Amino acid sequence: MSAEPATEAEARAAIVAAMRRLDTAGLNRGASGNISLRFGDALLITPSAVAPVDLTPDLVAKMDLADETGAWTGPRKPSTEWRFHRDILRARSDVNAVVHTHSPHVTVLAVARRPIPAVHYMIAGFGGPTIRCSGYATFGTEDLSREALAALDGRNGCLLANHGGITVAPTLARALWLAVEMETLAFQYHQALLIGGPVILSDAEIEAAAAKFADYGST
Repeated sequence: MSAEPATEAEARAAIVAAMRRLDTAGLNRGASGNISLRFGDALLITPSAVAPVDLTPDLVAKMDLADETGAWTGPRKPSTEWRFHRDILRARSDVNAVVHTHSPHVTVLAVARRPIPAVHYMIAGFGGPTIRCSGYATFGTEDLSREALAALDGRNGCLLANHGGITVAPTLARALWLAVEMETLAFQYHQALLIGGPVILSDAEIEAAAAKFADYGST
């Protein structure tokens, strides 16, 4: 992707482009998944039940980060998952973009409630030796928001039990890169389980890899 957006119009267009990329890559299907982007004191978030092919910049909803009511501006209501997007952006000053997918292998592991262990050094990009799986809560609820925040503590991604996955980053480009990496790790772990199980890297080995990740991948 190009440089991060400087104007609201550019931010809206970037969200549309990102949703279409996720669909093309097979990380979402239909109207599943959602994206938010911090913009000043507000968040811009994909609308509810709009497929990427039909998404246009004007349909992206805008919400005040400080608002407690769930109010929005725009022609369509925000994603039903707006609450965890808002709460993540409130809690994590290091995060400006949140990507939520129902990607196939991430969702398989989420259904099985299996966190992803250190099967590959690329997991270092997520901030630790595991990608946790949250506890289960109904979509769109405060309970799910709390579960997501707990699973993301010190991490840049998590699985949502029986649901999908979340990646977070300072930029939308990096959050998208992490979404692809998480699906890749989930696939590798799933395949390794089928042939007897993976050899897990040690915490020290992941720490050594993490030292090289400061400027690795999309920024």
